[in-house]
Amino acid sequence: MQANVDLSQNELTQPQTNEEAGKAESRSRIMFRRFVRNRLAVCGALIIGILMIVAIFAPVIATHDPIFSQDYANLLQKPGNGHILGTDDLGRDTFSRIVFGARLSIEAAVVSVGIAVLIGVPIGLITGYFRGFWDEWVVMRIVDAVQAFPSLILALAMAAALGGGFFNAMIAIGVGFTPAFVRITRAQVLTVRNLEYIHAAKAIGAKNWRIMFLHVLPNSMAPLMVQTTLSMAAAIIAEAGLSYLGLGARPEEPSWGSMLHIAQGYLNIDPMLAVWPGISIFLVVLGFNFLGDGIREVLDPKLKR
Repeated sequence: MQANVDLSQNELTQPQTNEEAGKAESRSRIMFRRFVRNRLAVCGALIIGILMIVAIFAPVIATHDPIFSQDYANLLQKPGNGHILGTDDLGRDTFSRIVFGARLSIEAAVVSVGIAVLIGVPIGLITGYFRGFWDEWVVMRIVDAVQAFPSLILALAMAAALGGGFFNAMIAIGVGFTPAFVRITRAQVLTVRNLEYIHAAKAIGAKNWRIMFLHVLPNSMAPLMVQTTLSMAAAIIAEAGLSYLGLGARPEEPSWGSMLHIAQGYLNIDPMLAVWPGISIFLVVLGFNFLGDGIREVLDPKLKR
């Protein structure tokens, strides 16, 4: 008799499991089709994909060492003679420095935005869920004060205080981006915490930390994913700006910002020296923005296509 009961229960739950799996698969297909229909989003994904490939295989793609391979007999050389994009003021291959600059840009985006996510999301989650005095009058007032400064100006001040260097610049940029993640996470948590399934979880005795990390946070991820993508574009611009001002990567490092700083002294002689890193920054930032807009349209239930 017990075996028959267990069998009947399995027969009842099996179709439900298959049905749920089918619904999840159909949602994934709908989201994928919606993403593919957005040509700009696909274009952005291709640009970011190419950037990732270039960054990973930079030692294979580059034709010269970006730092130590200096040809003093061919300074500011035009494209040709083994140099695809010419050489800079020290005879270093411009193409190789652009390729390795892609790796530095990816590191800047991942590290700085990762710092902002690791700090901002937990703060926004905790304060938005528990509310109270600390949320309204301490955390949010600090966030308002920090957001009163432009993120690039704040990063510039922090980088100057911490000292030059790539890692210090990433810390400064990450801290500057943190308030945006605190505010977005808190806003989503304030909405999700009042939904019926959250009240049901509380009614059955689920602990607050379990509700926060298993129910509230996963259902608040959509805007965070979009913000992460757009913040990566802003981080690349911020890193290039700090390197251009001498507060980011060292001058000899193949950063697109430091390349622009070097090129400004030779605009009348070789303007293309500034064009190549400028185009690289423009394309990568454009790709991240296109990708972020595409993700927003895919994850937004109000936008149906």
